[in-house]
Amino acid sequence: MLCVHGRSYGVHPARLRTMPQMSSPGSLRTFQRKMRKMMQSVLLRLSFSHLTDPNVAGSLSPSWNVNSTTSTGLQTAVMLPLKEKDKPIIQKLLSAGCCARCVLRFCCLSNQAAYRQPSQEILKELQDFITEKKSSKVPNSSTAENNKSHDLTVSETLGDPPSKKSKLEPIETVAESEKNTAAVVRRRTEELHVCVVCLGILQGLCEAEQAVKLYVREHSCWLHVKEEVSEKSLVITRDDVIQVKEAFKWTLQGLVAKEIGGIAVVNKSSFEVGVEFTHPETDSDCHFLAKSCPDCFKPTKNKQSVFTRMAVVKALEKISDAKFLEYYPCPPTPPSSNCILQDVQCLHVSVFIAGRYNKFSRSLPQTPWLIDGERRMESSVEELIATPILSTFRADGFNFSSSGREDVDVRTLGNGRPFAMELLNPHRSRFSEVEMKQLQETINKSSDKIRVHDLQIVSREAMSHMKDGEEVKTKSYTALIWTQKPIQREDITFIDEIKDLTLDQKTPLRVLHRRALAIRQRVIHSMNTRYVDCHHFYLGLKTQAGTYIKEFVHGDFGRTQPNLCQLLKTDTNILELDVESVDVDWPPAIPE
Repeated sequence: MLCVHGRSYGVHPARLRTMPQMSSPGSLRTFQRKMRKMMQSVLLRLSFSHLTDPNVAGSLSPSWNVNSTTSTGLQTAVMLPLKEKDKPIIQKLLSAGCCARCVLRFCCLSNQAAYRQPSQEILKELQDFITEKKSSKVPNSSTAENNKSHDLTVSETLGDPPSKKSKLEPIETVAESEKNTAAVVRRRTEELHVCVVCLGILQGLCEAEQAVKLYVREHSCWLHVKEEVSEKSLVITRDDVIQVKEAFKWTLQGLVAKEIGGIAVVNKSSFEVGVEFTHPETDSDCHFLAKSCPDCFKPTKNKQSVFTRMAVVKALEKISDAKFLEYYPCPPTPPSSNCILQDVQCLHVSVFIAGRYNKFSRSLPQTPWLIDGERRMESSVEELIATPILSTFRADGFNFSSSGREDVDVRTLGNGRPFAMELLNPHRSRFSEVEMKQLQETINKSSDKIRVHDLQIVSREAMSHMKDGEEVKTKSYTALIWTQKPIQREDITFIDEIKDLTLDQKTPLRVLHRRALAIRQRVIHSMNTRYVDCHHFYLGLKTQAGTYIKEFVHGDFGRTQPNLCQLLKTDTNILELDVESVDVDWPPAIPE
């Protein structure tokens, strides 16, 4: 997979997957080193194909023939399946400074072979397409016209100023109009400019500099052609435009296949080659979105920048066209430099692990507990589970998630809490059911504070099941309650009759530092009581997920309404709390 990563926000991950058959598992590291060098070579070759247009003065001319499949891995010429409706879009995009492959993207062309041609061949075919006459009107072009067009092109390439005749004459023939349009397009596209949308990623790819800040520029270019699309009554939406990551993948497939010895490049594989680009010149391209859509950009402790990929995409969906054009030029301003090739990485795709855990300790946080950089607890549920798994899979890192979370002093009993882990770049990825069972036992023997069951490898798609119905799933709890006033058994029996009690819970004071201030409605479906003595009883609850149980018991200074203090007409507090069940039917149970 070829991944294009952004420095400010992860824009346009482009994936190209390939897994050759290796003689032994030990050859993986050697292969990865060779793959890094190979990718540098592939990108360099593609960059030379961008610089070898014989019509451009001063272009580089390496010894190989860029049009030859045997020398570059690029396919021979492919007729572009363009239609008459595409002409005005092509003219607008080329005049705006888009590269040939970006023009194909905005024409919604999904023919992979077209993207593998040298960019100058694609450009030439686009130029021929928008300047051609209908056969019914002009069967053959005259030699004089061809020579005149050629002279005009050469003159413009050498830097002569464009004719102002068209501006001075208000009326012109259709033929003259087409000639003028063609001249502008040819002059604009034959210069060695950097594409205003992909910033060179689909052009040279590995010249001195490369780039990645693309979402805002692509949105601007879409608005540039949107009016033309509407006027022609074309059924094209923003989602129909081919993504840069797909065009990037299609462009390099042939080169990569040749470079690794003719091994076929497949669409699905567990091996990834990641290529990282940056473009300092456009670092601030998306900053205006924070002013126009501040709700989309909220700081988080785990992100270095608020301009994440999801935040930018959300803001572009929210902002109106008029507002966008008020802050950003349309079409985008041409950049002065290409992207910078930052890094080439060889990785294994992530492996996903799921299971359920029980927590038996009242002094164990779910995740590492750090306050002002200082650790407060020696371990956590996350670490006790992850350490043996990381060692077994030989992964570089992990991401841990679960269906909700419990406080440090809360136990999780019953059928446990569903959890999932994404293992990053694992060096071993295939395990039998017996081996997974052994790994589960290793985790359980490592500590008496937790227990794991139903441990299994799952797909990326299956991970979504854990979060499905987040707001409607139910959880069951048992709490030990203290009352200030003495109580008798009959004083608490009425609680058993309460059904579907709706609470208004203002964000608790104890989590206000990390959660937005809001009033959330939650439902307690049922409760039951078990009398202990005149100041204590056990309270069982079945609630909607997300209910703050502690706050319901003590009221949180009136921030939860109604609360147990109001129901019993005395101050109450919670001494112990256990999670008895999390009603999520995932992951699938594995028989013991």
